Amino acid sequence: MNINAALNELLEVEGATAAAVVDYKTGMMLGSAGTGIDLEIAAAGNTEVVRAKLKTMQMLGLDEKIEDILITLNTQYHMIRPLEREEDLFIYYVLDSAKSNLALARRKLKKVESELQVD
Repeated sequence: MNINAALNELLEVEGATAAAVVDYKTGMMLGSAGTGIDLEIAAAGNTEVVRAKLKTMQMLGLDEKIEDILITLNTQYHMIRPLEREEDLFIYYVLDSAKSNLALARRKLKKVESELQVD
């Protein structure tokens, strides 16, 4: 599945508002879909979240990988999922918390991440 197809599939989930594939080395988006949030700013800002977590894990001596990061706001869920096969990339996913089922959205994100092919 290519980036555009993956992002469009994520937006099919009830309550999903936006999604992007981001390079956390540069903060640049490789693709985006949806509305309601400035994805360029979100991509750059969440790059810092990923970098900070990776640095903290390194300082703690944790030999682990991030599966996902969940940020819960008053009205939204923001999910970050690093790509397993593309080390420097992550999927950023925004959901309306009143309209979405977090468990189903997380399951869909994991499925899409496993099928995503970045060329």
